[in-house]
Amino acid sequence: MRLFRLAKIVRVGLRFGLDRLILEHDPTGRLALPLGMLDTLYFWRDRSQQQCSRGTRLRQALEALGPIFVKFGQLLSTRRDLLPADLADELALLQDRVPPFPAEQAVAVIEASFGKPLAEIYGSFEREPVASASVAQVHFATLRTEHGSKEVAVKVLRPGIEPVIAHDIALLETFGMLLERFWSDGKRLRPREVVAEFAKHLDDELDLMREAANCSQLRRNFIDSTILMMPEVHWDYCTRAVMTMERMHGIPISQVDRLVEAGIDLKALSRAGVEIFFTQVFRDGFFHADMHPGNILVSHDPATFNRYIALDFGIVGTLTESDQRYLAINFLAFFQRDYKRVAEAHIESGWAPRDTRVDELEAAVRAVCEPIFDRPLKEISFGKVLLRLFQTSRRFNVEIQPQLVLLQKTLLNIEGLGRQLDPDLDLWQTAKPFLERWMKQQVGPRGFINHMKREAPQWASLLPQLPRLAHQALTQVNERSAATEQELDRLRDEAATSRRLAGAAFLLAAAAVLLAAVQFF
Repeated sequence: MRLFRLAKIVRVGLRFGLDRLILEHDPTGRLALPLGMLDTLYFWRDRSQQQCSRGTRLRQALEALGPIFVKFGQLLSTRRDLLPADLADELALLQDRVPPFPAEQAVAVIEASFGKPLAEIYGSFEREPVASASVAQVHFATLRTEHGSKEVAVKVLRPGIEPVIAHDIALLETFGMLLERFWSDGKRLRPREVVAEFAKHLDDELDLMREAANCSQLRRNFIDSTILMMPEVHWDYCTRAVMTMERMHGIPISQVDRLVEAGIDLKALSRAGVEIFFTQVFRDGFFHADMHPGNILVSHDPATFNRYIALDFGIVGTLTESDQRYLAINFLAFFQRDYKRVAEAHIESGWAPRDTRVDELEAAVRAVCEPIFDRPLKEISFGKVLLRLFQTSRRFNVEIQPQLVLLQKTLLNIEGLGRQLDPDLDLWQTAKPFLERWMKQQVGPRGFINHMKREAPQWASLLPQLPRLAHQALTQVNERSAATEQELDRLRDEAATSRRLAGAAFLLAAAAVLLAAVQFF
């Protein structure tokens, strides 16, 4: 099976001329002979494909290989630190349009997960899926409740997807190893690390209980929000292969005409999107990392009018307090055009080597960022800015932090949404007040009080124990002192014994010498 799949991958790669793409980036010429032999064998190559750009050929090859490779291409499109701009831009066009699997299979998965017929689980179940993706598809249904029925959305894992993914991941790992070993640019691109990152994300998406937990956490974080909503999870109807959540009604955010017709305030919506992003990142350190238009609705219900509705929680990002602090310092320094502070923060955090010259890094960052200030979003391309920042990073050996890759992907999604809703949005002025408030809450008197409140429960449990802990510590000190004194006494005794033995040995030696001298004379 694996050999057949490998043969198909090679055939598709040659059909779209990916061997030429590799040769273009192999100045050593080590791959010229084996790839040249394959090119000779593959005499019926579709020569018309060679007229397309290399990015188009790569995208079409991934689409031909199936949904797992499409998702891999989507991930690669976010790694602008690894790929040339033309390849990253083309891969960003990949759409995960996957044909749905039969409803009978979805029903079989549900019944196997709960161990009873579908009619005993849901009051009704729409067999026509409303959405289908690489690893799962969604059906609408209703749940029976004490007060009637409740509309829900049921996400069902694609049957038999785990071995397919494991198989393709193994092949990708093999390709990554070969590229790293034989391609001159392989080590810089770190293909095996990229594949490992991809495998981790897929593993998370294959467990719908994990996705349900992500949804529940995000909903709890924004439970009192007036700008963002998440569906309620029905835990009694969730398993690893099935997730049941509240059905959300809204207008897809990509349908701007419908939003305008419904009276949605697009400018307010775009500002709210920026606030949601920075709130998730800096307040919670837990953010939805798949915020493309297909996963976002806008509520037109009078009770929740103009609110975002987030869907699909398979991919989330997390940040530590240290990550949040350094990101906030960097963002604020950018907004204040304090490029020296940006350079210092990179070195302090360990992202840049300790021996990096601050003035050189400062000058490089200034050259990237200064041209984009005081411009509306429609005149800024974050893709180009990020590309130049990554080029600067490579020059100064700045390590791209894995936890920030999802953040970068989410920021690009936010840029796309903002550009679509309000091209005149000033991202800097919208975000700066929020970050300044957050920094005041983290440092200074308010930050000190907040930290005291967080630590108070632990202190409350420790305070009653302080006398006992102090007594134990003093007892241990006394015991250690007594033990130390005993050890010193033993060492003194051993030293005295050694001196006595040494003296006796000296006297014996002297006596032996005298006896020998008497006998000699």
